[in-house]
Amino acid sequence: MNLLILQEYWWFLVSVIGALFVFMTFVQGGQTLLYRLGRTEDERDLLINSLGRKWELTFTMLVMFGGALFAAFPLFYAVSFGGAYYVWMAILFCFIIQAVAYEYRKKPDNLYGEKFYEILLYINGSLGIFLIGVAVGTLFTGGNFIVNSSHLSHWTMQSYGLEALLNPFNVAFGLMLVFLSRMQAGLYFLNSIDTPTIIGRIKKVVTINFIMFLVLFLFVLGMILFSEGLVYDSTTGVVSIKSMKFLHSFLDMPLLLVLLVVGVVSLLWGVFIALIKNNDKAIWFTGFGVILTVIIVLLILGLDNSVYYPSLADMQSSLTIENSSGSHYTLSVMAYVSLLVPVVAGYIFFVWRSMDKTKLTIDEIKSDSHHY
Repeated sequence: MNLLILQEYWWFLVSVIGALFVFMTFVQGGQTLLYRLGRTEDERDLLINSLGRKWELTFTMLVMFGGALFAAFPLFYAVSFGGAYYVWMAILFCFIIQAVAYEYRKKPDNLYGEKFYEILLYINGSLGIFLIGVAVGTLFTGGNFIVNSSHLSHWTMQSYGLEALLNPFNVAFGLMLVFLSRMQAGLYFLNSIDTPTIIGRIKKVVTINFIMFLVLFLFVLGMILFSEGLVYDSTTGVVSIKSMKFLHSFLDMPLLLVLLVVGVVSLLWGVFIALIKNNDKAIWFTGFGVILTVIIVLLILGLDNSVYYPSLADMQSSLTIENSSGSHYTLSVMAYVSLLVPVVAGYIFFVWRSMDKTKLTIDEIKSDSHHY
């Protein structure tokens, strides 16, 4: 395979892993609903333990996503993680406290009490996901960096990434992921627990968060399709502005447009059967829709001569899959390593299936002395 094919392959792989991570953020969304759906300590214990069975899988996908980006596109990793480090350090902090909360919430005689660790879970599920959405939004809106001819970069703003919070698109992207994770969490609980009092509260939660997500999704999608974007010349590498860049990308690659529509329709269908038909399997339809939609949205960032990380300080420093990837040898060797990805996916599927053979109940949690 030539270098460009390897670069496109790895961008596709990164997109798939990123999409799986977004799907798994229902764990974080559920952490923000503990007091909305759980009115008693027993109900909250049930919700937390339902999520506790999956939180490590979410962490696995996040690590794989970061590892794939670092290995395949090291210049992006250096520019973004080395420049916008206030944002990335805040994200890291939000995920560290999640692990601490699950580990110590039910420890006997813990110093801070259960509620303290439930607050940590809420921070992870709200602020953590919001900041990840803001960071992903900058792939469209750009960052304040300059890359020199030696591939050394520096950030031009003393806020080191926090300025991304001033961009309405980035904020909308972050809030969109928060409401999506909360909606997905409601559908996950519908599928995984058997407690009528909680089930009865889920429909309202799903409805409210779906409406908020849909409004933000339409805004974000409209901005992506109809705003200016950057394109590069594959021969010279020169970057230029193109009107409605990503709309033209979808027209150039109609299969991606069709798959985007399929993903959105699947998500809408899942919400419909959950709210109207009380179907507890709805998360599999919305989950498929989320995964497919995120894959397509990320794919158009790297394909069709697109710039996937614009520079606001120097347009010619903008990153593409061609100028930010590893060498042909590196990508080739890692292509063999990537054959292990289906193994990880299979492991996740096996573990999920084993843990969810039967729905959780409050009595089951009470009988387990080692619950979260």
